[in-house]
Amino acid sequence: MTPVVGLTGGIASGKSTVVNFFKELGAYVIDWDVLAREVVRPHLRAWREIVEYFSKEVLNEDLSINRARLAKMVFGDREKLDKLNEMTHPRIIEEDARMAEEIRRADPSALIIKDVPLLVEIGFHKRVDKVVVVYASEENRLRRLEEKGFSREDALSRIRAQLPLSEKIKFADFVIYNDGLFKETKKQVEKVYNLLMKGDNYAGKG
Repeated sequence: MTPVVGLTGGIASGKSTVVNFFKELGAYVIDWDVLAREVVRPHLRAWREIVEYFSKEVLNEDLSINRARLAKMVFGDREKLDKLNEMTHPRIIEEDARMAEEIRRADPSALIIKDVPLLVEIGFHKRVDKVVVVYASEENRLRRLEEKGFSREDALSRIRAQLPLSEKIKFADFVIYNDGLFKETKKQVEKVYNLLMKGDNYAGKG
């Protein structure tokens, strides 16, 4: 059977690019950023808990959560971030499991990629069969963020607020190095995809 894969990286490491390459090759992707938005839809349990804890200041006019405003509230505040994760992660995990089961039922040989930004931080790497980490140098990540309009100071603070990629790759079975050209990254993804599709008939890190 093909393994269930946890994929992670860091801000501006190019994780979305790698995920899209996996999709093109036929992998099924469960995007935790999408699930994070789904579980906080108005009037759901997590939504109620967030509004109660953070106040109605986090709401847009249509009652949806203003994610940018909420992010500012928890940025740099470990206690608030942990509280937010307590409210959302159990529901995300439930939905993730439901989707994975649905995919397996429809396609038993499916390669399932779980795109989890905080895969290592929340210990979810222990609940997947293989881990893929997308790596890029800090300088390249800074450049990419600056091209998106972030100041260098803001970009650096966002990178430094996350677990360093050098730590994440310690948990990786495969590392996709995304400092080069698109075609070089794609070639790495193709290699990893082919190895993963062999199921348990391989060993070692990429």
